[in-house]
Amino acid sequence: MIRPPAVSGRFYSADPKQLARNVDQYGADGAEKIQALGCVVPHAGYIYSGHVAGAVYSSMRIPSRCILLGPRHYPRGEPMAILSEGSWQTPLGEAQVDSALARALMHACPRLREDAVAHQAEHSLEVQLPFLQRLVPDFRFVPVVLGTDRYPPLEELGHAVAEVVAAQKEQVLVIASSDMNHYESDAITRVKDHRAIVQIVELNPSGLYDTVRSEEISMCGYAATVAMLVAVLDLGATKARLIRYATSGDISGDRDHVVGYAGIVVT
Repeated sequence: MIRPPAVSGRFYSADPKQLARNVDQYGADGAEKIQALGCVVPHAGYIYSGHVAGAVYSSMRIPSRCILLGPRHYPRGEPMAILSEGSWQTPLGEAQVDSALARALMHACPRLREDAVAHQAEHSLEVQLPFLQRLVPDFRFVPVVLGTDRYPPLEELGHAVAEVVAAQKEQVLVIASSDMNHYESDAITRVKDHRAIVQIVELNPSGLYDTVRSEEISMCGYAATVAMLVAVLDLGATKARLIRYATSGDISGDRDHVVGYAGIVVT
């Protein structure tokens, strides 16, 4: 099965040469690369959040295998949806699903369900692929999107991810795709996002979950980030660092209704 792109030409350029140039220009300078266990990256249109995502990806030594966790923005499909076979098409070519890793994860977390419907129109994972394709051309990945907002299943998924990653001979990077607060003023968004970022940097998955819900922070991928944090803690994470933060207002000039973007690396 080849999953066609859902947001090519909208969130990023449909022209392969232009897309490659865009992705490359968002990369940081030649700083020393971090050996990371996990990360948080945004998933908006590249014009708004590409510089944040690029700063994160270019700061890490990215392995050839990744698990991508993101939100399911549309009310279709399973609440914990995975694809275990095939490839995803982007203008840069096909990105292969890591079938062996996906099957191992499904075995470790029986809540996961094979479901193409949940992935069909979802952009949160798709927009990560061109960055990975440019940096690691032969990479393979496991796609998981989440529609659940209950903590116990997210914790269960995180433990399962750690179990599977720990069993691999090769390194596996756990990527959580999330934008931050949505459609409030720039000033309010920065305050709310700071509260959520503090919990991520402190490696506190339950604290992030409680903060997002109690402070009414519309962080669309907080479920994915919670699961990622649980996983990396099991894998021995000791530190997280904010690489870059921005809002859409930095690009558009509209400070009344913005979306926040945070790029965070966990080691």
